[in-house]
Amino acid sequence: MRLIILGPPGSGKGTQAEKLASQANIPHISTGELLRIAISQGTSLGKQARTFVESGDLVPDSLVIALMRERLGQQDAQQGWILDGFPCNLTQAHALDSLLQIMGQPYGTVIHLDVEADKLTQRMLQRGRQDDQANIIQQRLAVYQQQTAPLIDFYQRRRCLTHIDGSPTAEIVNSAIQKALKVPVAA
Repeated sequence: MRLIILGPPGSGKGTQAEKLASQANIPHISTGELLRIAISQGTSLGKQARTFVESGDLVPDSLVIALMRERLGQQDAQQGWILDGFPCNLTQAHALDSLLQIMGQPYGTVIHLDVEADKLTQRMLQRGRQDDQANIIQQRLAVYQQQTAPLIDFYQRRRCLTHIDGSPTAEIVNSAIQKALKVPVAA
């Protein structure tokens, strides 16, 4: 299984990616986690990314794509993977397509977790994370609409996008994803 999960902040991408990866025994690959690991290990890419992260800037696409190339080349990713948080814009989507073609690792499905903005805000405020404050949430949702939402049309045109209502409980959403994938996933 090679799966991309899209959705706005607070839609449950990470939760669903973790569940599905565990059920299918494949890696859940999160760009945020890749950046944190590279920075903490002091890798060449991590050192480059650190300056952007520490200044609060977005890490350039070229660095994120390089991290993804490195991660998808690891042994545990050869049998499948679930991407969470990547791609997050059209530049990254095109780069991912090229990379996967070279690696011979095509994705099968892109899941879009659809949740209304009010519900997203409510969820994120309940999480209680430091960056989950009303003004920051609104900014993150605006950035999502501007940069990431165009991916919905991109994958829709490629006929690989499946919309899932991300509003119910994590268990109901997980069942809906499994049903949509038509893949028996061990519980």
